[in-house]
Amino acid sequence: MPTEKTDTLVVGAGQAGIAMSEHLSAQGIPHLVLEKNRVAEAWRTGRWESLVANGPAWHDRFPNLEFEGCDPDGFPTKTIVATYMETYARMIDAPIRTGVEVAKAERNQGRPGFTVETSAGKIEALNVVAATGAFQHPVIPPVVPESEGVTQLHSFHYKSPDQLPEGAVLVVGAGSSGAQIADELNRAGRRVYLSVGPHERPPRAYRGRDFCWWLGVLGLWDMAAAEPGKEHVTISVSGAYGGQTMDFRRLASEGVTLLGLTEACTEGVVRFRDDLRTNIAAGDASYIQMLDLADAYTTRNGLDLPQEPEARDMLPDPECLTNPIRELDLKGAGITTIIWATGFRQDFSWMKVDAFDESGRPRHQRGVSSEPGIYFLGLPWQSRRGSTFIWGVWHDAKYVAEQIAIQGKYRAYRGASDHQASAS
Repeated sequence: MPTEKTDTLVVGAGQAGIAMSEHLSAQGIPHLVLEKNRVAEAWRTGRWESLVANGPAWHDRFPNLEFEGCDPDGFPTKTIVATYMETYARMIDAPIRTGVEVAKAERNQGRPGFTVETSAGKIEALNVVAATGAFQHPVIPPVVPESEGVTQLHSFHYKSPDQLPEGAVLVVGAGSSGAQIADELNRAGRRVYLSVGPHERPPRAYRGRDFCWWLGVLGLWDMAAAEPGKEHVTISVSGAYGGQTMDFRRLASEGVTLLGLTEACTEGVVRFRDDLRTNIAAGDASYIQMLDLADAYTTRNGLDLPQEPEARDMLPDPECLTNPIRELDLKGAGITTIIWATGFRQDFSWMKVDAFDESGRPRHQRGVSSEPGIYFLGLPWQSRRGSTFIWGVWHDAKYVAEQIAIQGKYRAYRGASDHQASAS
């Protein structure tokens, strides 16, 4: 099979790969996009059935196309988002090849570019963009041995309450996924325990504006880096049930038992850190800080937005918060399932290039790698807080495409010595 050649090869056809294709086309750069599954596969088959986007339809989209079948202030379902991505890819005529898996990319020796081995043959490209995103491989910490006999699955593979065996459920992780799953299971009549780690919990909406709007006008979406010590602090927010502030005291009042960070498991007994009150207090502080910033902005700009003093009211502390549980016997509590909402790891093992630090993390500036010709897209905090969101990755893709175009112009340059050599 002959080796195919292109200027730029994009790996991944989710939101990052589609955005990258649009901006490469705008720059006139020939390219291919490879996807091992289908376009937007994670939105189709990953995560739970009732999942909706965490941002409203008017905000969390590409600039050139609105969502269909969803109110602008509503939260698109996973099916609507997947359809949107597919529609957008067709609209921009993205050269996507699905069902093609990339096995290896390595730099050519003695000539420009890279050779990429795929399930459909070899491709040579001057540039390679890893657009595989931030959520590649679900991570389940090795805490509870399989010998304990409980069903363990990652939130990515959770579908619905009916999927799980009868019995109580321990949900580990109280970011957006864990909190929403715990809420859904509790509403379905399950006994639910929720392990809460460090988090921020913004108001879903305040004074008639969604928190996405507040982050925008306050300039917080464009923060270039997380505050020191908060690099791994998750945000707990929900678009479920029409959108609501994720209030852990409310969940507790409705029957969910809150626990501290999951620490270890010995002979069927799970231990939790004594940090529940600290974590809840930090989440409360981030919530109040957002209200304060919003109030100050409203006053400073003379905006006619409705007062909302009740937003500062807190429910009473539940028993599980005033007297935290430090140990939980799985069998004694009737727990038959543990759902790990514990994030993802990235996998760039297919990239045999000098673009990573000793921990395997990409070395880059706004997606431009330390290895010439290698680029990244969809990384957390790639250029700003919003880099993993649909609209954020679109803007990052624009920058990366511009850098690829600049390098192409340098390669195409012919100086006086080149002209003289050609003439002779």
